[in-house]
Amino acid sequence: MSLVKRGTVYGTLMNFRGEHEALAAQMNEAPYKGPPQAPVLYVKPANTWTENGRSIVLPANVPEVEVGASIAMVMKSPREVEGYVLVNDLSVPHDNFYRPPVKSRCIDGFLGIGDRIRARNEAGDPAVFKLEVRINDELKQTVRFAQLVRSADKLLADVSEFMTLGPGDLLMLGCDVGRPRARAGDRIDISMPALGTLTNTLLAEAA
Repeated sequence: MSLVKRGTVYGTLMNFRGEHEALAAQMNEAPYKGPPQAPVLYVKPANTWTENGRSIVLPANVPEVEVGASIAMVMKSPREVEGYVLVNDLSVPHDNFYRPPVKSRCIDGFLGIGDRIRARNEAGDPAVFKLEVRINDELKQTVRFAQLVRSADKLLADVSEFMTLGPGDLLMLGCDVGRPRARAGDRIDISMPALGTLTNTLLAEAA
């Protein structure tokens, strides 16, 4: 299946146990005084979308980026998942995980999206999904979705309580801690046998 129609792309924060452990102290400080009770979402607008195999240009003031390897659910209807696709959610390194600033996550090209959707009934249980992230052919991270705070089904159910997802919308399952960093000239490969490989190369902005 190919990704022909695309709606809104939503990212999900703090949906890995490692994130909760790393931010536990901060989440208990004012003004929050506890972990979030509902999914924490953000939008990756259309200017960020980059196809598999395409290069991503880093602005001159962005020397490096964090690689957010994830899988997104592709919606068929408000509560029905058509399938899954690889995503590379790039961001400028920053400390604000509660309200991620637009300037860190919404730079042009900062979301690589795979060109292959694996149908839900073929992909299997997302809890067993595992991604490998390589930069210039060197393994930098392994992402295991057994570590999700909310499973794919639970995340979709909780999100659907306060908003309606439409056909073609993408809902990311989240990005784990330990996100590797990459610079201009690096090639990023995110792979999973069932979903293939998503490849993007980073380029420096022309002077």
